[in-house]
Amino acid sequence: MMLSHLRRAVASRASSPPPLLLLRRCLATDATPPAAGLMRLNFNLPQATLYDSAYVSSVVVPGAMGEYEVTADHVPIVAELRAGMLTIKHPDGVDERYFVPGGFSLTHEGSTTDIVCPEAVKVDDIDPAAVSANYEAAKSRMSAAEAGSAAAAEAMIEVEVNKAMGSALGISLA
Repeated sequence: MMLSHLRRAVASRASSPPPLLLLRRCLATDATPPAAGLMRLNFNLPQATLYDSAYVSSVVVPGAMGEYEVTADHVPIVAELRAGMLTIKHPDGVDERYFVPGGFSLTHEGSTTDIVCPEAVKVDDIDPAAVSANYEAAKSRMSAAEAGSAAAAEAMIEVEVNKAMGSALGISLA
């Protein structure tokens, strides 16, 4: 519906800007720039919004292609997240760390970043003993499962996620 509205608006004005520019204006985020050296963060889960246009110093993102840090005036980027630790750095020097099992990060012009994840848990709330036990149980299920089966794939995912949680906690699981 929005695209048909945009097409009519473009067709009705011969001197209007190119359609892509018009679409970009309609989908842009708030034009008010954040305070100097800060960026806006939106961090959403399906069941909750953890940050809504909050000012932060930076966000360290566990990208699928490698970890990277987003700061004010970062170039626009879209990245898939891997299981790992997402760190939010606040202007007062406090770091807030979350374990995320995956998701996406979208950094826009104007120093705004959107993080969308299926789940996020504060690293301080994770029990290292439970992670170790879950890792060992998943390894057992993986070795007992038929190669190439759905059970083997599910167990492998559990192994990798628990290994990433262990890494976020500073424990080595092998």
